[in-house]
Amino acid sequence: MSNSTSTDVDLVGDETAQNVARAALFAALMGAFSYVSFPYPLSPAPVTLQVLGVFLAGLFLGPLWGGASMVLYLLAGALGAPVFAGGGAGIGVLLGPTGGYLFSYAVAAVVVGAIAHGNGGLRPLAETSTARLLVGMAAATIVIYGIGVPFLWWNLDMTLRTAVITGAAVFVPAEAVKMAAAVGIVRSDAIRAG
Repeated sequence: MSNSTSTDVDLVGDETAQNVARAALFAALMGAFSYVSFPYPLSPAPVTLQVLGVFLAGLFLGPLWGGASMVLYLLAGALGAPVFAGGGAGIGVLLGPTGGYLFSYAVAAVVVGAIAHGNGGLRPLAETSTARLLVGMAAATIVIYGIGVPFLWWNLDMTLRTAVITGAAVFVPAEAVKMAAAVGIVRSDAIRAG
């Protein structure tokens, strides 16, 4: 018998494990937000809280882990978890009229996180100006519409003008409310942390 001692070996560092857990939490939050969904008479796409989830993931997790959380969300839905709007799931939803919006979420979370935090890792959101938060969320919204509208246009065989109006323009007021909610959540979290 050998008298060797064993040592603990961390296969994954504590910080990475925490970030994976946070990404999974935000993916689950996105799934919950998808159930807050109702038809919008001005659009074939429903109104949901998912864009708020994208904003929050990018703001709280930063570009890398915010984007990763959205990839986890999409993977869960693609594999059959009922996490898309109204409890939808599967590849068919991803390839359908609203699939472009879903695919855009990972890129949009990266954009929000990159603009809000800048270069060099996560910065405290309390130190980030409201203007910078809003610019990040506005840029993410452009990404979401830029990927979502072509899917809608192609899948529903409508004119590009109609797709832009029904897939983007009619949602601008709702996105403004979600931006305000995200700023409120970030600022209330900063007050609690401070």
